[in-house]
Amino acid sequence: MHNSKKSSTFAPDFALMSEQSHYIIDLKRLPVGTHQFDIQLDDEFFKALEKSEILSGNVACKATLNLREEDYQLKIAVHGTVFVVCDRCLDPMPLEIEDEQEIWSDEEENDQSPMTNYQLDLSWLAYEIVSINIPIVHSHQAGECNKQMELLLHDHLCDEPEPDEIIEN
Repeated sequence: MHNSKKSSTFAPDFALMSEQSHYIIDLKRLPVGTHQFDIQLDDEFFKALEKSEILSGNVACKATLNLREEDYQLKIAVHGTVFVVCDRCLDPMPLEIEDEQEIWSDEEENDQSPMTNYQLDLSWLAYEIVSINIPIVHSHQAGECNKQMELLLHDHLCDEPEPDEIIEN
């Protein structure tokens, strides 16, 4: 599987997610041509994921599948809001997500090629696009963190210089 912007492969949890998903597309039963799918990743979807940093959210996804005899091209656009834990105050914080990725099959790539197993889990692919758009560090804008936590953090700040910062005269 190729991605025009970022490299991606199916996650190890793909099989598990496929069992839970309502958006599994059976490529063997779908006629050749262009197909549109609208997917909604909501609180229920995100809460079903055990090891996700996403607490909740509402993300609209539009998938356009161009299915050909031997391969396919898939465009997935995601737009919405997810909630993650602020690294600074530990309160939930919203993150706006907007991205579009293009994926296409490659029969010769490996045995895990989607054209080999003939199924696409659109909700999982949309989730992967959402998750790669979450920054490594996420914190509220200045002044938006939990005030009690900011006071607690401020009380524990060290005002003394580090030993290597002390300049001997």
